[in-house]
Amino acid sequence: TVSVPSRAMARRISSQGKVTISVDEYSSNPTQAFTHYNINQSRFQPPHVHMVEPLPYDAPKPVGHTRFVCVSDTHSRTDGIQMPFGDVLLHTGDFTELGLPSEVKKFNDWLGSLPYEFKVVIAGNHELTFDKDFMAELIKQDYYRFPSVSKLKTEDFDDVQSVLTNCVYLQDSEITIKGFRIYGTPWTPRFNGWGFNLPRGQSLLDKWNQIPEDVDILMTHGPPLGFRDWVPKELQRVGCVELLNTVQKRVRPKLHAYGGIHEGYGIMTDGYTTFINSSTCTVSFQPTNPAIIFDLPNPGNS
Repeated sequence: TVSVPSRAMARRISSQGKVTISVDEYSSNPTQAFTHYNINQSRFQPPHVHMVEPLPYDAPKPVGHTRFVCVSDTHSRTDGIQMPFGDVLLHTGDFTELGLPSEVKKFNDWLGSLPYEFKVVIAGNHELTFDKDFMAELIKQDYYRFPSVSKLKTEDFDDVQSVLTNCVYLQDSEITIKGFRIYGTPWTPRFNGWGFNLPRGQSLLDKWNQIPEDVDILMTHGPPLGFRDWVPKELQRVGCVELLNTVQKRVRPKLHAYGGIHEGYGIMTDGYTTFINSSTCTVSFQPTNPAIIFDLPNPGNS
C-alpha cells in the first residue's frame, strides 16, 4: 500500500501524473493557516522543519560545489556592506526605495564592483518602475502617493530594466547557470498597494503555476507561509500559502531564496528544500544583516 502524506492538502495528481496546486482554504488568512497546519499536521515543527545556522564565511567550499551568496532588501543602502567570497550572487528584490532610475543605476554600479562570476536579480515591491501595470495606474491617479515616481515621464522608466547591465534580471523567467536551473519571480501578496502586488489566492497561484517543476533554485521576493515570515509587531504570519504548497508539493527546489519580510532574516529547512530569507535591511531599514552563503553540489556531481 502507498501511504499518502497528510500534507497532501491542496494537492491533486492530474491524469498526466503532474501535481496540481489549488487555492488553499486558509489562503486569505496566513496566520490561521499556520495555526491550522501546525495543530493538525505539526507541519512547521521538528522533525518536519528545522532552523539552520548560517555558514561562516571562512568555511571551505567543498570540492565540486558552487557557493551562492544571498542578499535581499538592500534598499539603496549598499555602501559599506561587506560581501563574502562566492561564485553566484542571488539578490531577491527591493534593491531600491522606489525604483527610481537613479537608484537602479547606483545599484547596477554596486553590482559591477562585486567579483562574482554571475549575478542574478529579481525585483521586489519597491521596484515600482519595473511594474508597468502599476506605473500605468499611478500616472492616472489625481493624488500623488509617490511624488518622485509620479513625476517621471514614461520614457524615463520604460526601459529601466536595461539599466541593469551587470546582472541577469529575471521576471517570471529562468536561466541556467553552471548547470543550475534558476527561476525568478517578483510577486507578493497585496500589501499597502506597492508594485508587483496581487491578491492572495488564485491571482498569485497563477504566477506560481508558471514555475517549472525541475527548478534547482527558486527566487521570490516574499516568503512562503511558515518559513521566516513572522511579523512580531503585528503578531502575524504573512507568507503565501499557495507559494508554500507550490514549493513543497510541486516544484521542490533545493534552495528557495527570498526576502521581503525584514524581520524574518534567517534560514530554515524542511529536510529537502533550504529556505533562506536574506533581507539585508532590518525592520528599521539598517543594512546590518549579513549576506548568507549556501553551497550546492554541482549538477552531475551529486
